[in-house]
Amino acid sequence: MAILKNINLQELSLANVVEMQAKQSPSLPVLRFVYVGDDGELKTDMRNYEKLWKNASALASTIIEKQKGVEGNIALMMNNHPEFVETMLATSILGLPFVPIDPRARGLKLAYMLSHTDCSGLVCAEYCLAQVLEILADVPNLQWILCVSDSEIKQEIISDQGDLVGCYQQALMNKSDAALPSKVSPESPMFMMFTSGTTGNPKAVVYSHRRYMALADSMAKMGVDEGDVLYTGLSLTHINAQNFLRNSLALGVPLVISRKFTKSRLWDICREYGCTLFSLLGGMIPEIYAVPEKPGDADNPVRLIISSGMPPSIWKDFERRFGVQLLEVYGATEGGGLSNPPGLGPVGSVGKPSHEWEAEILDSRGQPCDVGVEGEICFRRKDGQAMVVQYYKNTEASADKVKDGWLHMGDLGHKDENGWFYFHHRVGGGVRRNGDFVNTALVEATLLKSSWLQDVFVYGVARPENIAGEKTLVAAVVPSVKQEFSEALLRKFCKLNLEKNDIPEIFQVLDAIPKTVSEKPIEKECVALLGLT
Repeated sequence: MAILKNINLQELSLANVVEMQAKQSPSLPVLRFVYVGDDGELKTDMRNYEKLWKNASALASTIIEKQKGVEGNIALMMNNHPEFVETMLATSILGLPFVPIDPRARGLKLAYMLSHTDCSGLVCAEYCLAQVLEILADVPNLQWILCVSDSEIKQEIISDQGDLVGCYQQALMNKSDAALPSKVSPESPMFMMFTSGTTGNPKAVVYSHRRYMALADSMAKMGVDEGDVLYTGLSLTHINAQNFLRNSLALGVPLVISRKFTKSRLWDICREYGCTLFSLLGGMIPEIYAVPEKPGDADNPVRLIISSGMPPSIWKDFERRFGVQLLEVYGATEGGGLSNPPGLGPVGSVGKPSHEWEAEILDSRGQPCDVGVEGEICFRRKDGQAMVVQYYKNTEASADKVKDGWLHMGDLGHKDENGWFYFHHRVGGGVRRNGDFVNTALVEATLLKSSWLQDVFVYGVARPENIAGEKTLVAAVVPSVKQEFSEALLRKFCKLNLEKNDIPEIFQVLDAIPKTVSEKPIEKECVALLGLT
């Protein structure tokens, strides 16, 4: 470990931390990026503090030149490549907020995310470039793109795109003497992270440098020490993976990062690189558990898994089978936190609040519920500081999130007589899949663009095989010409135009969607027509 001693990390930016680590421990291989090569073998791309700082500084100089004095934020769109972290650091040096965007985003959703957050520049992987170019007309503020590729041939192709698109690798050769900011205010925005949202367009939560760095030693408090090796297969566009990255860079604890999560190679990666701690969310858990059990499953170096959404029915057997302990957690991008440490709380509980939070189950009037009674999970700070949630350019939603001093999570649950909390489901029955909430309005709008349908209603149904709080995504569709309708072609269209998590599992073909007099679809009637038990 390379801990920065006697330093208040909350007064620093991430760039400050890496610069200090680069002086103190320049050759420490703190980050190892893992991917599966064309030959099926695991490949790695290492980054020590010195290389991180060198590349980030060169990139920062290039971004200054690209911005040309124009105000605007920087979007970041790729899987877990080293360049993701380098771009984060470059924007931290400059004091420019970055906007992490899921590389699967496309069409209307992608255009909204780029335009809503006022992005003037974008750093993306070459496999994202086509879907970005498709929506350029809807993002007039986007002035430049830097494209990342590990292929020299593709780098040459990228360089021939014209003035709009440049090559990331060439940007690292920048020898500009442009002055870089020496200090960034801890209160200034560091990044904006989109929530998945239950309805409408996703909201962008603004994170300050101070807020990001506030939990830089959280894993040290959990007992992580110099013998540990962290691992994450979650996207760096998700706050969970960002927590691992921040702790690793601040503490000097090695972190192994998969380019993309792969259940088939998870344990191979942990064994190969000696990983001792990682995290799992929602739908990842049953995927791993569903793999046929083998005698050597417990033969791995992992001691602790931080889980969120571990089904109670497999909780203990999961620990037994893989020889691990589970730390169940609950929280949100906006804040709040519960945890159930190994062996302390009941199976199925998402935990008790951490030292900085007070949690409560509140009814519709904002009053605490009795033990065992369902209500909304809410948080407030124990130190009495006002709760503040800032959604970018959405003051109404920001105000609605915090009422009477409580942060409202939008989730229903209960607590038992010993103060342990349990999660039930989303308020309003939002459709959650694999830990994320599906924007059903966007799915409907995309399906209607196919021209094969005259009406669509997308909803969710709870089924016995679902993880608690999650639903099966159903699209009730009315074909324009029923005799010519092809579910296979519609599924192909979905794969081309929607993220994987947004593709309906069931297509329900109807002559007409049941509606109220105000043309609002009647969900319960659609469920009845579906006939699922």
